[in-house]
Amino acid sequence: MAVTDWAGERIVVTGAAGFIGSHVSEALLAGGAAVVGFDNFDGFYAASVKRRNVAAVQRAAERAGGRFELVEGDVCDAAAFDAAVRGATGVVHLAAKAGVRPSIADPSGYARANVLGTSVVLERSAGAGAGRVVCASSSSVYGNNAKVPFSEDDGVEAPISPYAATKRACELLGHTHHHLHGTPVSMLRFFTVFGPRQRPDLAISLFLRRVAAGEAITMFGDGTTSRDYTYIGDIVAGVLAAYQRTPAYGYRIWNLGSDRPTTLRDLIGVIGRVVGVEPRIERGPMQAGDVARTWADVSRSGSELGYRAETGLEEGIGRQWGWWRAEGG
Repeated sequence: MAVTDWAGERIVVTGAAGFIGSHVSEALLAGGAAVVGFDNFDGFYAASVKRRNVAAVQRAAERAGGRFELVEGDVCDAAAFDAAVRGATGVVHLAAKAGVRPSIADPSGYARANVLGTSVVLERSAGAGAGRVVCASSSSVYGNNAKVPFSEDDGVEAPISPYAATKRACELLGHTHHHLHGTPVSMLRFFTVFGPRQRPDLAISLFLRRVAAGEAITMFGDGTTSRDYTYIGDIVAGVLAAYQRTPAYGYRIWNLGSDRPTTLRDLIGVIGRVVGVEPRIERGPMQAGDVARTWADVSRSGSELGYRAETGLEEGIGRQWGWWRAEGG
């Protein structure tokens, strides 16, 4: 993917205190952009983790000699978002309530944050004259798609969790917004992102901590479910390439994955090798809302964005493990 000079850009990153958002913010700052981070520090996990992420972004701004401004607010609050997006050249919208299983317990909360929030971001970005909006979608929109790998042209009419349904709704909002207003909008279907700063509730982060502590980990199902695990550095490169190329397409959906699915049993084995401890496994039933597999067809993003996932699973988990230890666990 082409290296892009972002000098002169003022880019709003929603969810900037989160896992992906903080890394994207750092990369934009390194390229010369001024970044406005927008985040409400939702209590889904500890605010202290997000404050640590923001501190890392602020250090990146200092290294780059760039400008990072943090605005605390809810994307559903139009007035708060107006204050952030004023004068922006573009928006990278990553803020959302994430997670398949929690969405089953709180579908209305997920609909508010994800669907209403995205609607506000699109509307107010256009009103502020922002030239493009790049939005996070999810591989979960594919549901239990029978065809593999999953292509952007596959039907996505059968999501199996409220989270997946909200992400598909956001894609439709983006399409409608572009049709009505002409704003270039892209939707990025992320496939199971991992690496340093990964959310503490996600499997790799959780498994690393428990294996290191000698605690048992739960393997839901028989271990044959599989995920297309994608390293954060590859995701960030894809986001930046999409930001660069979105105006050329008007409205576009791109998969960002590794095209290398791994079974849950094999993932646990990799984590054991990285930590140097044999995992203790307890079996649990398949969880409602979980899909059997994900697998990204990245031919479109490869040809149109120059995207390619370069970091293998074991290498990436090794980096995540090293970061976790350096941060003192």
